[in-house]
Amino acid sequence: MTHPRKSLDTLIHAPVRFSIAAALASVDEADFRTLRDTIEISDSALSKQITLLEQAEYVKVRKAFVGKRARTWLSLTAKGRVALTRHLAALRDIAEWEPEQTAELGARQGSEE
Repeated sequence: MTHPRKSLDTLIHAPVRFSIAAALASVDEADFRTLRDTIEISDSALSKQITLLEQAEYVKVRKAFVGKRARTWLSLTAKGRVALTRHLAALRDIAEWEPEQTAELGARQGSEE
């Protein structure tokens, strides 16, 4: 049996990117400032992480004007939602994993005492 950690998405696994994906999963889209304040990071840190997620096609970036001010809107793409769902499933599998090898280790430790 393959260990479930091998199913983790290494791009989403980083805490800030995981927070971004999770926050965007609960909304259709969020403006940059709201997301920044929600996950409590700086503009530059959010921008850097969004760039990585956008390159992987996990996040869509849309720029628009509200009055005279430019605003940046972010949304999780279908590919990003699938990646997040799979990542969450892998985390659950890790937390619940009870391979046969673990049972054997427990049996051996018990017999050595």
